[in-house]
Amino acid sequence: MLAVFLVSFTVNKKHLCSNHPSVTSTNSPRSSFVTAHSSLAEMVFDGHLSFENIEHTTKDFGGRYHFTPSAVLYPKSVSDISSIVKHIFQMGETTELTVAARGHGHSFEGQAQAHGGVVINMESLRVPEMRFHTGKLPYVDVSAGELWINILHESLKHGLAPKSWTDYLHLTVGGTLSVAGISGQAFRHGPQIDNVYQLQVVTGTGEVVTCSEEQNSDLFHAVLGGLGQFGIITKARIALEPAPKKVKWIRALYSDFTVFSKDQEHLISSENSFNYIEGFVIINRTGLLNNWRSSFSSKDPVQANQFTSEGRVLFCLEAAKYFNPEDSDNIDKDIDTLLADLNYIQSTLFLSEVSYIDFLDRVHVSELKLREKGLWEVPHPWLNLLIPRSSIHQFAQEVFGNILTDTSNGPVLIYPVNKSRWKNGTSVVTPEEDVFYLVAFLSSALPSSTGKDGLEYILTQHKRILNFCGRSNLGIKQYLPHYSTREEWKAHFGSFWEVFSQRKSIYDPLAILAPGQRIFHKRRHLDNDLKLLRSVNRALEARR
Repeated sequence: MLAVFLVSFTVNKKHLCSNHPSVTSTNSPRSSFVTAHSSLAEMVFDGHLSFENIEHTTKDFGGRYHFTPSAVLYPKSVSDISSIVKHIFQMGETTELTVAARGHGHSFEGQAQAHGGVVINMESLRVPEMRFHTGKLPYVDVSAGELWINILHESLKHGLAPKSWTDYLHLTVGGTLSVAGISGQAFRHGPQIDNVYQLQVVTGTGEVVTCSEEQNSDLFHAVLGGLGQFGIITKARIALEPAPKKVKWIRALYSDFTVFSKDQEHLISSENSFNYIEGFVIINRTGLLNNWRSSFSSKDPVQANQFTSEGRVLFCLEAAKYFNPEDSDNIDKDIDTLLADLNYIQSTLFLSEVSYIDFLDRVHVSELKLREKGLWEVPHPWLNLLIPRSSIHQFAQEVFGNILTDTSNGPVLIYPVNKSRWKNGTSVVTPEEDVFYLVAFLSSALPSSTGKDGLEYILTQHKRILNFCGRSNLGIKQYLPHYSTREEWKAHFGSFWEVFSQRKSIYDPLAILAPGQRIFHKRRHLDNDLKLLRSVNRALEARR
């Protein structure tokens, strides 16, 4: 693939690794793209295909990769998506066109971009309209371009809500189902991909397929957590449950990681526990508890005033218990019972009571504040790791004790999940053990900074973390993975690689879909590389 990159980018070699701050496509479309442009322009859609004003698709939440497509499709029907994929598939190896489905633009490494290809704006797909089934096993049929926040609002009108969430709800259904969808409910309900009854998918040949556990089950399992490699999700049937109205939201601090992790693991294994369990790491933060007072109330204000967080490594347990107003008399007793078994620092217990919707949409409040300050649309070099229980203490000792000196660049989440709650057979790769931890470094970088809040510094820290994990053989897996080479992807998937690659050859044989993941490359690219390398070799031989 070296020849393709040399032709495509005016960057030096180090730009090709995932640690480089920014990669931008600079070349104009090749002649094959011009031919494809003419071919696509003749197509008729229910929506429309645009060749102009497409710069927004070169940006994503990560803010580091910027690849320009040839066109953007704004579909109004599933047949729009099927038609363009089928058209490109039928062109075969005569074209280098690829297709990327873009949701709300929250990829981190250009995964929803298609250099010189076609980006499908999934938010334009508003069919079918949400249809609710309120029987014994309630569910909702939704477009894959729908945002989870909209599903929440509409579901609550029926007294229902999805079971499993992500921390941020302004994401599309198709986007989160393509990666897994993990949050503090996963210990109980599994990730979002485990709470789907049925999907409609457009495969890499343009075929529209309905799939479920009972129908076309191999495609169903492949697409869930499949990183967009096997098909574009166009519709999903999401499992629902009765929705509570209120939430008791709790935070408490620990200074000892062993005690903290023991309490977290106790809570996720208990039959009667909280409804949501997460945690985060706080390193060298000033006035931490004072910052909490704007949203939480202290159980012991006098002792809390004397607590200092500066210069310390602390671990915060964050938990939530759902309830309805008629249960108010019992909810405090239930929480006291749960807290009695825990060993947090007593003076750091803070509680809040909020509506269910305000709790689930809590990150959006922070987003609005950051947007006001112009700090939302900055690079977000996030790193998400799944770490086996047997390795988490070694990881914590090195990373939180030596590599990270503070957590001022963004939250560091840490919480365990039960693998027993995850379905087998999907494309998501997790550690081998029954309990593993999600550790997420959710950093924001100031674009012009060369200091500790700059992109280079944060990426260097992440590289140190990954190097330590690899050197120590901790058995980690990346969540929302990003790699630069086929060898790295093979190592990520391990024994599952053969199944993953076989599914690719079945459902997307020309490697048209999701090129931004950089797992598979369209065969035409490889043929061109070989031809170019042969001609270079011939020229070198002629000079000798």
